[in-house]
Amino acid sequence: MNVNPTVYPFKARLINGTEKNLADYSGKVLLIVNTASGCGFTPQLKELQQLQDEFHDLGFEVLGFPSNDFGKQEPLNGTAINEFCEVNYGVKFPIFDKVMVRGREAHPLFKFLADKKLNGNLTSTPRWNFHKYLVNKKGEVVEYFFPFTKPTSSKVKKKIQRLLQENE
Repeated sequence: MNVNPTVYPFKARLINGTEKNLADYSGKVLLIVNTASGCGFTPQLKELQQLQDEFHDLGFEVLGFPSNDFGKQEPLNGTAINEFCEVNYGVKFPIFDKVMVRGREAHPLFKFLADKKLNGNLTSTPRWNFHKYLVNKKGEVVEYFFPFTKPTSSKVKKKIQRLLQENE
């Protein structure tokens, strides 16, 4: 097992096709979320953008990963996903290419996020869309929130604020 397991060794493709190193987010607090455009939780996209707006200047970033793993609720592909998020919910945070978030075919990042043997801190496999992982400034997975936890809830905001104040 990694001595200091972080999200930084991982890469993912942005919706525009650009490969992005998660190391580019070093020193930021991250909320990594598997999203879907056809889910009952889809309005959380607006709340995720509100979080992004509120905390971005303090070193916070929401990363959205569309997934069709649950109920085939992400029928869109490529730029259609981005357009849906922007037009309907004003999303400006990074949206990545559609990935699988569970099972053998899961994206390596989500395998890492979901398994304590890999990330060193917690085990929590997404059971539905809008499962949220909180990552500290060092790139370590420190918390997760179930889909029914609203992104703008005091529980989520307090955790983000606490992490943003670390190492200051």
